[in-house]
Amino acid sequence: YECTIPMIINIRHAGIVVFDLEASLKFYTEKLGFQVSKKMNESGVFIDKVLGFKGLEVTTVKMILGNGQMIELLDFSTHRKEKIKKSINNVGLTHLAFTVDNVDVIYNSFISDGIEFISNPRTSPDGFVKVAFCKAPEGTYIELVELLKE
Repeated sequence: YECTIPMIINIRHAGIVVFDLEASLKFYTEKLGFQVSKKMNESGVFIDKVLGFKGLEVTTVKMILGNGQMIELLDFSTHRKEKIKKSINNVGLTHLAFTVDNVDVIYNSFISDGIEFISNPRTSPDGFVKVAFCKAPEGTYIELVELLKE
């Protein structure tokens, strides 16, 4: 079987526009274990054309986990938008999910640091996972999933 449609190889990264780069860097590194792999101040013809702006200035920070999975934080110094209240049921991408080793320990640590959650950790009806959703500093929902059964 020969496919003529170009195929996706993998998900490269998720881009997250942030309001406070330092707060977001602290959250994603100290709380979720990402490491900064590349930080760049971008401007000029290439980024203007790619993102469809004129005179754009943006700081991009590529962050990786030990397994190579990546996110990218974007801090626009020009063309900034206001921080909006996000809801888990908005249309479009609403959350990132991460597999964790102990959601209860993470929940207690995050709560003590003032990180907002939708609810405390809950076990799924089938007993396979325990899940809790928290909010990152920029408002992105983060789903923390502990596998209870394989």
